[in-house]
Amino acid sequence: MEEYTEVPVINSLEELIQKLRQIFKSDKIDVDYVTAVLSSYKSNPKDWKKYSIFDTHRYTRNLIDEGNGKYNLMALCWGESHGSSIHDHSNSHCFVKILEGQLKETRYNWPSESQGETEMNPSEISIYEKDQVAYMSDRIGLHRMENPSHVVGSVSMHLYIPPFSSCRTFDERTGHKRVAQVTFYSKYGERTPFGMNNNPISERVLHFEHCQKNDRSGGLGSAGFKRNKCGVSLLQRQLNDVDAIRS
Repeated sequence: MEEYTEVPVINSLEELIQKLRQIFKSDKIDVDYVTAVLSSYKSNPKDWKKYSIFDTHRYTRNLIDEGNGKYNLMALCWGESHGSSIHDHSNSHCFVKILEGQLKETRYNWPSESQGETEMNPSEISIYEKDQVAYMSDRIGLHRMENPSHVVGSVSMHLYIPPFSSCRTFDERTGHKRVAQVTFYSKYGERTPFGMNNNPISERVLHFEHCQKNDRSGGLGSAGFKRNKCGVSLLQRQLNDVDAIRS
């Protein structure tokens, strides 16, 4: 098994991919070393522009490299206020590097099945800036990722080892979980045919009304957003649950 001590200088996304393939020839995962390698790469839009494919209604998962079956490297594109549901990572390692803009991470402890329906409260909230790297795993807990900006989009690079095809999402109000299949909005810069929702506008109206009915004190909806943002946020999370998770 090859041991890595010196962190290389990574000058391009292609160099990063080649280094990751070298690292993951082994089954050993050195979280600190992988984090350092990802940090060594400084975001350059010329490298990842072809993978940054946005959608009006939800964030997108765009495959960059499959790592010979050892990992998935992808670009996630987040429009203004787009966010994920609370989710796990199917016992995989999750690394996140910000390529452009910001991401807000809200972490949660695992809900207790013995307590029945219990609201999930955040355990930690962090804001990540361009070129910062975060790490998450099921051992640490659950999380939700979202673009905190209502004005500009953001792009993040996610590395999952090993890759997975499904994960569990959690209802913040009850702790209930369900399995969600994960898919790609694009692969290697080419749009995939999945997830063409028939009528996203009508779903937006439905969930906006639901949000109003569940409005809490202070003018905040059940998702914790201001009322005029809440319906959009619920729609985004519902679409992401069905079509594609994560982070």
